[in-house]
This record gives sequence, C-alpha cells and structure tokens, in this order.
Amino acid sequence: MGRLLYSSITSLDGFVADREGRFDWAAPDEEVHAFVNALQRPIGTHLYGRRLYETMQAWETMDLLGEPAVMDEFATAWRTADKVVYSATLDAVPTRRTELRRRFDIDEVRRLLRDDDRDVLIGGPTLAAVALRAGLVDDVHQFVCPVVVGGGTPFLPLGLEARLDLVSTHAFASGVVHLAYRVRHA
Repeated sequence: MGRLLYSSITSLDGFVADREGRFDWAAPDEEVHAFVNALQRPIGTHLYGRRLYETMQAWETMDLLGEPAVMDEFATAWRTADKVVYSATLDAVPTRRTELRRRFDIDEVRRLLRDDDRDVLIGGPTLAAVALRAGLVDDVHQFVCPVVVGGGTPFLPLGLEARLDLVSTHAFASGVVHLAYRVRHA
C-alpha cells in the first residue's frame, strides 16, 4: 500500500508563490535539490493540477548538458514516474507516462494508494487542499525558505484543521529547513 505525500517549497510565511505568482525565490540549491531527489526516488505516481503540471512538464525535454548532476537525477526520476493530471481545460498532455483526468476522484485516489506499493506525490496547493480535506494525505513535507513574501498562494488551505506529528527536520547551509510531518488519521 502506498502513502500519499504532499511536498512543496514555501516562504517562511507559508506561500508557494508570491502575489504575482512568482516562485523564483524557491529555486533549490544543489544541497536542497539532492535532498528533494532522495524524497522523489520512491514515488511511483505524481498527481498534478494543470498549473503545476505545465511548470513541471519542462523536465520531460529539458537540455541538461552542463547542468549539475542533481538536475539530471531529478529529471530521470520525474520521467520514469507515472503522472496523472487533473484539468477541465487541457486538451492533451504531451509528456510520456501521463494520463489526463477531468476531475479529481477521491475514490480513484484511494484505490491507487491501496493497489500500489509505491508512494504517490500530490503536487500543487489547490489539488492538495482537496486531498487534505478528504483525509487522503499521509505525509507533509515543507521546505521553508528564509524569505517572507507577504502574500500569494498558500501552502495549506485556509480553514483546514489537522493534527500532525513531526517526523524529522533538516537544516541546510542556505537557511532552508525541511519539515516532515505524518498526518494523524482519526
């Protein structure tokens, strides 16, 4: 049985993008990227909303010649994982190993988690909010950047109530801190 993980890089004040939709301040250095890669390796399936998928699909064809090895490692893990994109507006998905669904089906995700022995990663705060409210998320990974952006797209949905147990923390030389939590299911 797989676990559902929600992971994102955020500002100290809890946003994944600022008021203008920018997230350039969240670009990981090699140390953080290597840590993210280790979290990605056991992932069998990525669940995305349209916006995050459109950002991530660049990893399919990105020219990595001359780039750090951590980028190639991430691209390989991303390309070999299955992906499900939830969108009512996309006509097609151009990346390999990718399926398009018109809506997020909670029961379908439960079946995926039950039937798959690999972990599943849900990406994007809007899609994750639905999964969090449905009690599907097992683990939350937050990479907190030493920056305050003052508003934007929140990492967690307003009004969500949940109990979590801190599993681990890791501080990086850049000032980024990784927080890993296990969600307490009733």
